[in-house]
Amino acid sequence: MGIPLIQQTTIARYILGKKLSGQKRYPLAMMLEPLFQCNLACAGCGKIDQPKEILQKRMSVEQALAAVDECDAPVVSIPGGEPLIHKDLPKIVEGIVARKKFVYLCTNAILMPKHIDEYKPSPYFTWSVHLDGLEKQHDKSVCMDGVFDKAVAAIKLALSKGFRVTVNCTLFNSEPPEEVADFFDYAMELGVEGITVSPGYSYQHAPRQDVFLGRSESKQLFRNIFKIGKERKRKWAFNQSAMFVDFIAGNQSYQCTPWSNPTYNIFGWQKPCYLLVDEGYAKTYKELMEDTEWEKYGVGINPKCDNCMAHCGFEGTAVDDMFAHPLKALKVSMFGPRTDGPMAPDLPVKYGNRADATAIHIPISSIQRRDSSTGADANH
Repeated sequence: MGIPLIQQTTIARYILGKKLSGQKRYPLAMMLEPLFQCNLACAGCGKIDQPKEILQKRMSVEQALAAVDECDAPVVSIPGGEPLIHKDLPKIVEGIVARKKFVYLCTNAILMPKHIDEYKPSPYFTWSVHLDGLEKQHDKSVCMDGVFDKAVAAIKLALSKGFRVTVNCTLFNSEPPEEVADFFDYAMELGVEGITVSPGYSYQHAPRQDVFLGRSESKQLFRNIFKIGKERKRKWAFNQSAMFVDFIAGNQSYQCTPWSNPTYNIFGWQKPCYLLVDEGYAKTYKELMEDTEWEKYGVGINPKCDNCMAHCGFEGTAVDDMFAHPLKALKVSMFGPRTDGPMAPDLPVKYGNRADATAIHIPISSIQRRDSSTGADANH
């Protein structure tokens, strides 16, 4: 794994303490969104589809740190929008680091050179730079030419100043496995400590719906990528558990653990997770954990969840499995995910009075956005 030992041991002690205390639902990482505004308009983003007055809202330093204290997760991920637009972000990061929480600041890196000296290198602070592939693929993903070169330059700058740096990569349906493997090789050559990788989730509010992967497509894509890595004898470092990597390769039948990665943004605590944006909000973390109808969400339970394999939902499940079956996790960690043979079975579909049904695979290219003015399906 591309995770330093200090972070691994801190998180392991935290999880062990929760298990010994008998607590069944606890956060592993917290998503803190201090704003939704961004300086890009990516095709697969479901976060920036907001009216102007909402995009101009900013979370205060006091609000952000109070939420961190309320949740008390050992890891805080700061996505957006583009967090570096927020003028008080250095104070927010400083406050979280002072609490000895591990902070991942997720950025497209365009503003990094301008703001990098407002932050200090620390074992508790990591730049998580968005890269969805090599130059052609990344610039296509973010819908702007030249962004890849800016991101790479920012990564090199941060590394030269002694910062921890990872890259976060979302894979969409046009990815050739060989090119993804080339990108993973390149990321390792850059010197980042790890890659956070996830299949693209089909946000309802994303401007394009034809870019997302279904679950079967995702598993096969990752198998093909990891197989190439083994053929090349590469050791790619992922900023995720070995069991999550095994899951996205189709070798584990995991259910989502949405409470393991709660989200706090300018509206409050988002129900039930970072990806479902229309399910409502709780005023407090306690209310989120106690009043959210968790049993209504998950693969085969809610249609909105069926194509999801994102790390924010399944990393918690994978980590829990790792603690329950350490020898299995050790084997996967040593030899990597299996890339051939039968895949783990899909979870049964339980909604619509079909408790014994199996998952139905619909080509993602057939999913269309509905035109609200006419009620007809329309391609965008």
